[in-house]
Amino acid sequence: MASFTRLIRFLARDGRTYYGDALLPQGVSDIRAAKQARLITGDIFGSYTVTDQVADIRLLLSPLAPEDVRTVRCLGLNYEQHAREANMPIPTYPVLFYKPVTSLSGPTDPIPISRMAQEGEGLDYECELVAIIGKRCRDVSEDQALDYVLGYAVGNDVSHRDWQIKRGGGQWSLGKGFDGWAPFGPGIVSKDLIKDPQTLKISTKLNGKTVQESSTADMIFSVKKTIAFLSRGTTLLPGDVIWTGTPQGVGMGRKPQLWLKNGDVVEVELEKVGTCKNKVEFEASGPASKL
Repeated sequence: MASFTRLIRFLARDGRTYYGDALLPQGVSDIRAAKQARLITGDIFGSYTVTDQVADIRLLLSPLAPEDVRTVRCLGLNYEQHAREANMPIPTYPVLFYKPVTSLSGPTDPIPISRMAQEGEGLDYECELVAIIGKRCRDVSEDQALDYVLGYAVGNDVSHRDWQIKRGGGQWSLGKGFDGWAPFGPGIVSKDLIKDPQTLKISTKLNGKTVQESSTADMIFSVKKTIAFLSRGTTLLPGDVIWTGTPQGVGMGRKPQLWLKNGDVVEVELEKVGTCKNKVEFEASGPASKL
């Protein structure tokens, strides 16, 4: 049974949603360039088949259906140069926070900025390597950790610094967990194609200008160290999504600081995976909701 190489979830020309294995032109690695895919049947975390049936792609969706996601775990301050630009000490242990499943969205979806998220300032971008757990594991060793990975994607950990730090009292999830604030994809590249996730170029463009450019080699805690740590006494499940932190160059760390505005276009890119391109869209003015 053939395994997928580039798992996508997509809306097909027939109006139905499928999982598929993206077909790319020769020499192209960006999944966003795919026009067709071989349909996948069965359980992507268990027994599945990559069929010979090919479908045309109308729209790439978030690569995992909401019902297939278990948790969204995220690391903060996991690139050495980013910790330095934030004037924060290099962490001794991974800094962990969570995003709700409703924050996940697709590689071309707009980034919705709610009325609450328009308060204050500090709307920021963060390109990240995203690892998806494919098999149940607990107390896994670093040497075996990557065996439990389904594959890798790229994502944008959209953040509101005021709500994350000042207004939120240090509750990182509050300033990072709004609906649609974790676009990722454009698909999930198999761990068989990415043998070493610590050798990949990663970057962000804002309105066509590069604002982040680094390598996953700058991670403080590698993917295998992160999985080994998170699985200590805690069971990781198929469908757990792990965001592994962002490199230097975020808006908060710049002088002057650079905040996202209505209409901005953010592109995050990861080598061997591809790009997510999302437009910032402020919700229309109206009476703000009250608690």
